[in-house]
Amino acid sequence: MKDIEQMNTIWAEQALTAKGWVSNVSIEIGADGRINVINAAPTPPVECTKVGILLPAPSNLHSHAFQRAMAGMTEYRGDNPNDSFWTWRILMYRFLDQLTPDDIEAITAFVQMEMLEAGYAGVAEFHYLHHQPDGAQYDDIAELSNRIAAAAVESGIGLTLLPVLYEHGGCDGRALQGGQCRFGNDVNNYEKLFEGAVAAINTLPDDAQIGVAAHSLRAVSREGLKACRALVSHEPMHIHIAEQIAEVEEVKAAWGLRPVEWLIANHDIDEQWCLIHATQMEAHETIAVAKSGAVVGLCPITEGNLGDGIFDGVRYLQNNGRFGIGADSNIRISLSEELRMLEYTQRLRDHGRAVLATQQASTGRVLMDGAARGGAQAAGRESGAIEVGRLADFFALDADAIDIVGKEGDAILDSFIFASDDSIITDVWSAGRHMVKEGRHIKHDAISARYRTTIQSLKARI
Repeated sequence: MKDIEQMNTIWAEQALTAKGWVSNVSIEIGADGRINVINAAPTPPVECTKVGILLPAPSNLHSHAFQRAMAGMTEYRGDNPNDSFWTWRILMYRFLDQLTPDDIEAITAFVQMEMLEAGYAGVAEFHYLHHQPDGAQYDDIAELSNRIAAAAVESGIGLTLLPVLYEHGGCDGRALQGGQCRFGNDVNNYEKLFEGAVAAINTLPDDAQIGVAAHSLRAVSREGLKACRALVSHEPMHIHIAEQIAEVEEVKAAWGLRPVEWLIANHDIDEQWCLIHATQMEAHETIAVAKSGAVVGLCPITEGNLGDGIFDGVRYLQNNGRFGIGADSNIRISLSEELRMLEYTQRLRDHGRAVLATQQASTGRVLMDGAARGGAQAAGRESGAIEVGRLADFFALDADAIDIVGKEGDAILDSFIFASDDSIITDVWSAGRHMVKEGRHIKHDAISARYRTTIQSLKARI
């Protein structure tokens, strides 16, 4: 990424640092992409990038990049009167039959560009698309992991690559069929895939990270889950958990406990773990996860689109639970909308207002702090706050935007999330790489043109 400009100093009218809000502040970034110095500066330095409001940029902790090309294609009701997540999967599998490595790289670069323009500095790619349409391996088992990494070179996003173990089609161990064949690996093949993914990450800047993921308790065996976990020591471990009622019932019938109950009883769940969705938990499960130190990966837009359910956010945060935000299916990539929807679903369920706020922090502050810190933890990324030594993952808001002009402190966050949208984001840095300027990614036109060509070709093939 040597061709990507890296500014050394940023000056902000207001910035939310690890110590709180400060005004007129200068932030120096080292060649390693980390924050070297934070100083008060009544006037901007001679050479710097000037911004209005500077905030810590979260990592998008859960993405299936290829699904971006499906956006808007499933919003109809066919012959099935009970359309659901499970019928949505039918189109997804048909769609998978057409995707080539070139398609995947182009789609992924576009998704990552959109994430950066929406205020995310990093992404944890939950990557389970590994093979050719018939399930045969590519000559390089990590071919598609390499394409994800190549997309990150193009976009400049901070990548955490999570190759996914996917062994079978359900708790009964049935064989993978149709589009699922592109996902499948036994443990031996998965270990080879992981080695290839590590090699792909090693071609990227130092802020790129590797982790592992087990798709779900439906799709992995007990032995597979242990083997997956054993591949990493301090790196992230992700899993889909308790997303749908039918999933909970299937796991309980096969494994004897609800998914979260079983996971906590059989594994040491700690800060390395990220439990994706967890929208179907009972109160005791919610409290147990909150106290474990794990991050729950919430994807409110996708969860709403698929009818997953509403996360028990109030109980979870009352027990000091950690959370982050993901775009999942990437049907709509918007940081402000994800955070807004998270709070609004809590209000609709509980018939209240400012439900996630505390006596000390407004709703916007709770949401933004949680997304930044939880996203960093889940991505294994040393960011999450504007503090010396951390990665320079920032996004800036236009201080003159109509909805935040004249506002200070947490009122800025409340107005950004509940009264405005991502259009007021002016700049985004990922580990010091200045990827978004004046609201547009520095390679917006080229990445968009390639995606447009890809999507037109893809739709003609489906």
